Amino acid sequence: MRSFSKISAIENMAEKTFRPMLTYADEFHHAVNDQYQRIVHYFKPQFLLGLTATPERMDGRNIYEICDYNVPYEISLKEGINKGMLVPFHYYGIYDETDYSSLHLVKGRYEENELNKTYIGNDLRYDLIYKYYRKYPSKRALGFCCSRQHAEDMAKEFCKRGIEAVAVYSNADGAFSEDRDRAIVKLKRQEIKVIFSVDMFNEGVDIAALDMVMFLRPTESPIVFLQQLGRGLRTCRGKEYLNVLDFIGNYEKAGRAPFLLSGEGSQGERTAGDIYSIDYPDDCIVDFDMRLIDLFKEMEKKSMSAGERIVQEFYRIKELLGDRVPTRMELFTYMEDEIYQYCMRHAKENPFRHYLDFLYELHELSDEEKDVYDSIGREFLLLIETTDMQKVYKMPILYSFYHHGNVRMAVTDEDVLESWKEFFNTGTNWKDLALDMTYADYRKITDRQHLSKAKSMPIKYLKASGKGFFVDREGYALAIREELSEVVKTEAFGKHMKDVLEYRTMEYYRRRYAEEAF
Repeated sequence: MRSFSKISAIENMAEKTFRPMLTYADEFHHAVNDQYQRIVHYFKPQFLLGLTATPERMDGRNIYEICDYNVPYEISLKEGINKGMLVPFHYYGIYDETDYSSLHLVKGRYEENELNKTYIGNDLRYDLIYKYYRKYPSKRALGFCCSRQHAEDMAKEFCKRGIEAVAVYSNADGAFSEDRDRAIVKLKRQEIKVIFSVDMFNEGVDIAALDMVMFLRPTESPIVFLQQLGRGLRTCRGKEYLNVLDFIGNYEKAGRAPFLLSGEGSQGERTAGDIYSIDYPDDCIVDFDMRLIDLFKEMEKKSMSAGERIVQEFYRIKELLGDRVPTRMELFTYMEDEIYQYCMRHAKENPFRHYLDFLYELHELSDEEKDVYDSIGREFLLLIETTDMQKVYKMPILYSFYHHGNVRMAVTDEDVLESWKEFFNTGTNWKDLALDMTYADYRKITDRQHLSKAKSMPIKYLKASGKGFFVDREGYALAIREELSEVVKTEAFGKHMKDVLEYRTMEYYRRRYAEEAF
């Protein structure tokens, strides 16, 4: 469904058939892609069920928001293994002397050409990989490589050593390459022992009889790491466990693997010394070369402070956006989850709570944004960024002031009611009006009841805790201080107000989902 021709074909076919009541979408972490969205929006299902093994911010994007944070069932890697739905793994962290210190990271990834120069022709590394492949029994193995050349090279070296192997990658045309489907058949029949792959087995393909996976390159993304691990965790008759060979050098984020294997997701603020206290899934083995423990500790000493990592992440995302300063929503969307969770736990270092200040310190404000920063508008935006959000009720009131970009200085009862109903009619936001509310209950609420709730709760609290920015004005439900009258007219102020409201709304629902899941 990724090519335009296939999408068009599906649309043409659908035009002649039906619009389904129920639709399910596999690999739902791709749902943020525009082409994927075109299909979903075309069919307009009455109920959409998304299925994915890796929902946690694939490529930084938020798929929970697409489903209004409705999650009917969720199971972790640890639960899946403990319940026998997946086989246990025997993971071996193998010390690899390959030196990555002079290699460049571009957008969080090592450059393919530099990795090729490091790996191809490296006899010591060939011998290391072959030695450990033979050390642990395997009938069917899958090795993850960094490039076509790397996959070809590894297949050639294994064949040279008497192990039948092929390389699988897109548009395969090499001496050792093989079509993916034919390679899978050969592996199942044991006509070959190893497939060396590049981005062809991260998802969507399962070989249940696979008994070994080999990580032969740095895996920068925790999602990709878990996807690749998952290729071999399918249960199969006679298969008791999966051997995992991870060849680890001094590359960035090398110490993340033990925490991912625990099923905890991110490392958070743990250190290399915590490796020994991790609770892994039942019957799993995790064995690290002692030299790796020393390497992890040494890398920790050289690692950047949390504040420096946040700044580095900002510039990585800025580069990703074509050297455009990210909005709060874009920063959230593309920020690595581990860094985002740190921001949430440390208010003083959290740029989402004082984004204009953050941009000012980095000299990233435009001239018009500097004018907002030097005015009372900065204080007002800071108030919206930090106002308490135990409930979501304040958001529709603030949206009524924003008014789709035409910022108002005061709002009438009619303005409040329109914004309130527009907000709670969106998705399943109506659930937040009361505990145990059904949609039928929501539909029975009158306009007078809606307005009464808006006035008795968020409007009352905005006046009480709004640092004097929200005031009474005759003939209006609520107003903001007259001193803001000039700055609210500027494009920069409107852009930032919209960004704050969208981010705060999204973060509220993200947090609510996390609390419910816990």
